Amino acid sequence: MENRSRWDSRSAFLLAAIGSAVGLGNVWRFPFVAHQNGGGAFLIPFFVAMFTAGIPLLILEFGLGNFMQAGAPASFAKIGKKWEWLGWFALLIAFGIVTYYTVIMGWCFAYLIYSFRLAWGANPQDFFYNCFLGLSSGPACVGGIRLPVLLGLVATWVSIFLIIVKGAKSVGKVVLVTVPLPWLCLLILAVRGVTLPGAVEGLKYYLTPDFGALKSPSVWMAAYSQVFFSFTIGFGVMIAYASYMPKRSDISNNALLTGIADSLTAFIAGLVVFSTLGYFAHATGVGVQDVARSGPGLAFCTYPATIMLLPFGASIFGIIFFLMLLTLGIDSAFSLVEAAVAGLQDKWKISRLRVNALVCIVAFVIGIFFTTQGGLHWLDIVDRYLSDFGLAVVGLIMCFVVGYVFGADKLRQYVNEVSEVKLGKWWDYFIKILTPYVLILLIGWTLIERIRTPYGDYPQWALFVGGWLVVLVAVEVALLLSSKFRAALYLLIVSCFIGILFIMESWVAMMVFGFAVLLLALAYGIYRAIRY
Repeated sequence: MENRSRWDSRSAFLLAAIGSAVGLGNVWRFPFVAHQNGGGAFLIPFFVAMFTAGIPLLILEFGLGNFMQAGAPASFAKIGKKWEWLGWFALLIAFGIVTYYTVIMGWCFAYLIYSFRLAWGANPQDFFYNCFLGLSSGPACVGGIRLPVLLGLVATWVSIFLIIVKGAKSVGKVVLVTVPLPWLCLLILAVRGVTLPGAVEGLKYYLTPDFGALKSPSVWMAAYSQVFFSFTIGFGVMIAYASYMPKRSDISNNALLTGIADSLTAFIAGLVVFSTLGYFAHATGVGVQDVARSGPGLAFCTYPATIMLLPFGASIFGIIFFLMLLTLGIDSAFSLVEAAVAGLQDKWKISRLRVNALVCIVAFVIGIFFTTQGGLHWLDIVDRYLSDFGLAVVGLIMCFVVGYVFGADKLRQYVNEVSEVKLGKWWDYFIKILTPYVLILLIGWTLIERIRTPYGDYPQWALFVGGWLVVLVAVEVALLLSSKFRAALYLLIVSCFIGILFIMESWVAMMVFGFAVLLLALAYGIYRAIRY
């Protein structure tokens, strides 16, 4: 077996961890979540969530990976063989996300080239959705593969393979450039943004505090949701990265620095986005609220439209913006791949070159589906369900396993022995009680919302296939990789019934099915009690 890959220095690990946490969500998600939930006042629940959930969970993942010196599956298997599936589930969620995240990176590659001649012209929205994506009418219409997107995807996966081919050593060299570079781009864009006419109105729209919003539970839920989304928690990435550090390396200080760097990047990105949107609103004579949008529409429609209105250097600022997006995203993308590579190497002891090639090729082939004309619809559905349910479930079970099975006090003792910043018993309380409680609320809240209103007005069959089925398949494969064949069979049977009910869209049938499952579970419990 090859010796375990190691970081060249603590700074290399820290930059890689920050690069993994800082991604596209910092640019196109945080600013709008902040605005919708109290503006400047949202920073209060956000930082509360960061210090009570985000950083404690980063400490958990850093500590577990460093203590076990293994990726997520092997780390949980060392706690107890029956928990190995949780590590695989985390890696499969990460793998699922990277299959479409790299497609967005492909968009960034294409738009970086388009920026040289401002190819999107006077109507960036039409160019993005019709000329570039050729977007179909809905998920039922998949359509053909879009060549520019496919070429961008190829460029992304070639880059990822070359970056991670030698593990921590090659990644450590790359992050010395790819982590500071987007910060430099952000600084340039921030200076340019705040000097534009109308920038102040955009910043007011972003940061005007509404302290009354703090009374709403939904605002606090949004804060915790943003922290879980942004910190790369539940992917198995931080466990793998920490396992490449020498044993007894500092844990809590690195987690604190990673969390703060990620949060500040998100806040500064908000200044860049909304100062620019303020200028766009001023130049076009519309309100900021009419041009403010999150997600791909911001990066590939609104921002290019703004760039076209700049009095000088439009092409230069376009290049800087998409270079920033590309470098922000590439660190997150290759970290997700690296987590899977670490898990497979620990399990089967195969060479890094082979496992790198295997993961990259399989993910690339799956990603081709998202390069089709209907790809954006499916990307939207899969992303929503993996993020809302997959990651939250991993985080919840992880808190239980580490908090109660392994022992939060045991891990805290190890962290305190190797770290500058010492943890008190408050950390045990956060891991065992507070964070699980918040995650249960998040899962329940989101589930109720999905039942009340189907996401994105997509048909139920599409939400099941691209949403629930993807999550269930991840659990199924995780169970199989952990040799839990009986549990995998039971899940397969239940999944078939759930799929039929979703396609039928019969809530009465779902209630009857749920009652039947409850009776079967009760009968099985009585059988086990009598037998043993």
